[in-house]
Amino acid sequence: MPYNADLSDFLRSRRARIDPESVGLPERGAYRRVPGLRREEVAQLAGVSTDYYTRLEQGRQITPSGSVLDAIASALQLDTSERSHLFDLTRDRTAAARRQAPAVQKVRPGLRRLLDSYTDHAAFILGLRTDVLATNHLCRVLIADFDAMPRRERNLTRWMILDEAARELNTDWERIAAEATAMLRLDAGRYPDDTRTAELVGELTMKSESFRRWWADHKVLVRTFGQKRLRHPQVGDLTIDYQAFTMPGQDDQTLFVYLPAQDRQSQEAWRLLASWNADPSAAEHRNRSGWGTGSASPGPTTPVPNQHRTI
Repeated sequence: MPYNADLSDFLRSRRARIDPESVGLPERGAYRRVPGLRREEVAQLAGVSTDYYTRLEQGRQITPSGSVLDAIASALQLDTSERSHLFDLTRDRTAAARRQAPAVQKVRPGLRRLLDSYTDHAAFILGLRTDVLATNHLCRVLIADFDAMPRRERNLTRWMILDEAARELNTDWERIAAEATAMLRLDAGRYPDDTRTAELVGELTMKSESFRRWWADHKVLVRTFGQKRLRHPQVGDLTIDYQAFTMPGQDDQTLFVYLPAQDRQSQEAWRLLASWNADPSAAEHRNRSGWGTGSASPGPTTPVPNQHRTI
């Protein structure tokens, strides 16, 4: 009988983290030899039989209804991203029902023009398995020149985990790298048969003890905005605010836009970075578009906020 190891490990890890007292159960007792809740307690909270929940947690070939999954998600206190991941892991995995990841990820020409129009912001588009699909000039200056890397290495999680430059750039590297791993875990749940995802996970597992630990945690993460602290080799310390947007018609592609935080140090560092690394093509682009000096340049249309990714 097929065994769903990812589902089994995920449910066990979520069950183990719950404080029994938070759901009105005694924290200790002669019968409580493991951390978190027992299987029968989760079953009781979810309103399903212990046998059914046990078989589900054992990764048996079961396809529970949406209402049952909702009940189990509530019993395990799953957040929005974890709930979505649970549904992905329990999706019918027969050959006819499997979701196939696109063989080639392409960015529409219009989206590339949108990236280039952000002349004062760092911006890039992230695809499945955290592949970096496109970047603008300031992104390549601020973060890394992904365009100069071999195609198979243009991956945010891979760069974050394996490249020493990522550790030096990200002041909170441990947190940011763990979050990138959680993003990759979310995509792995959506497309469990994707060969390239399996190859990436295999490489990172072999090369990074930290990745092995984070991957085993089975954490998934979804956010649409946040802050990161950087230590840039040219301008020193600065804080950036980021926003993420889902691309209309491209659910698996996400636009990330980086701005300097509003403190004086970050603003000054950003200004220096932009001025020292001015993109000659930006002025030419403005002239071709008819943006005259002395008139405000039109800003890009703001897409719909993303609901799937974070970095």
